[in-house]
Amino acid sequence: MKRLYRSTSNKMISGVLGGLGEYFNVDATILRLIFVILLIPSFMTFALIYLVAALIIPIDEEIY
Repeated sequence: MKRLYRSTSNKMISGVLGGLGEYFNVDATILRLIFVILLIPSFMTFALIYLVAALIIPIDEEIY
């Protein structure tokens, strides 16, 4: 069973988008670009979504 974790190896701020990229098997850079494009018109909404995701999604404990 696949589990969603914040990435410890592919992170910029807290690893949320890196973890989503690993979960969906998509490059995290693409997700970061999409997030920034969506962040511009509605800053508070997507910033709040990111903050909540960073608090809810557990950190990946796997050691590389």
